[in-house]
Amino acid sequence: MPSSRSGSPTSVASPDAPEAALRPARIWWSALRPATLAVSVSAVLAGTAVAVRAGSVRTAQILGALLVALAIQVGVNLANDYSDHVRGADRRRVGPLRAASSGVVSPGAVRLAALVAFAVAAAAGAAVSLTTDWRLLPVGAACVVAAWGYTGGPWPYGYRGLGEVFVFIFFGLVATVGTAYVASLRIPPGAWAAGAATGFLACAVLAVNNLRDRETDREAGKRTLAVRLGPYGTRLLIACFLAASLAAPLVAAAAGQVPWTALLPVALLPWMVSVVRATGGVEAARLVRALKRTAELEVWWALLWTLGLLLGR
Repeated sequence: MPSSRSGSPTSVASPDAPEAALRPARIWWSALRPATLAVSVSAVLAGTAVAVRAGSVRTAQILGALLVALAIQVGVNLANDYSDHVRGADRRRVGPLRAASSGVVSPGAVRLAALVAFAVAAAAGAAVSLTTDWRLLPVGAACVVAAWGYTGGPWPYGYRGLGEVFVFIFFGLVATVGTAYVASLRIPPGAWAAGAATGFLACAVLAVNNLRDRETDREAGKRTLAVRLGPYGTRLLIACFLAASLAAPLVAAAAGQVPWTALLPVALLPWMVSVVRATGGVEAARLVRALKRTAELEVWWALLWTLGLLLGR
């Protein structure tokens, strides 16, 4: 049975779990956390919409940006899976089964997979940078370093309540504004508003995830914002993140950066209210559903934002 570096026993799959859930392919798929991939796709879509409205689109670079975003997201998920196992944060999971702690997939294989994902992101990022602007190279390097340092390395800042800062910067501003830049060779009006909105939504996804894991994270010494703020404070934080994602396009429209049709995401307000209400429970299954709905919410935000920009004059 694999064990963490601290010497404490690792959590393993329950003997009562369905056999299909213990198959390596199923565990690997779960480790990728497919619902969270919506964060990366939404940011690239929002940035692409800004570039399309600006009248300049470089398709190869957009696809490269999408590959970078997805590879970094996968790398972060796998690195988090591995690091949480090593640090003992997965001994009593309440969410989906983790790969490194499953007893089926070796922690070393999860770590290697994370490094491969980061290598893919670095290679794709270098190709996009060298065909766009070499000054993007240090930005890409910062993305990879920050992704590994989220829960890995000597000072994992995700354990210190700084995860939302990382997510807002890299899965919001950098992913969205960066996509708009590589697609149009400039930063069009509205790019920063889109980056802020996708960043706030990505933070909401993380906050719901950490609310679900609050008790086990607290026991493992993982001081996320959910642990620091408690259930009520975290729910309020989630509500603020969601509200800010609607305020960002409103500010951009008022400043004349985007057309008023870009406010179509406001139609998601009832959905947002339902998500906040869903986080009021303590049942793991209810919070898992709330997490998926929050990730889906970001996709719909990006779709409505895109439609609004395309319809506007």
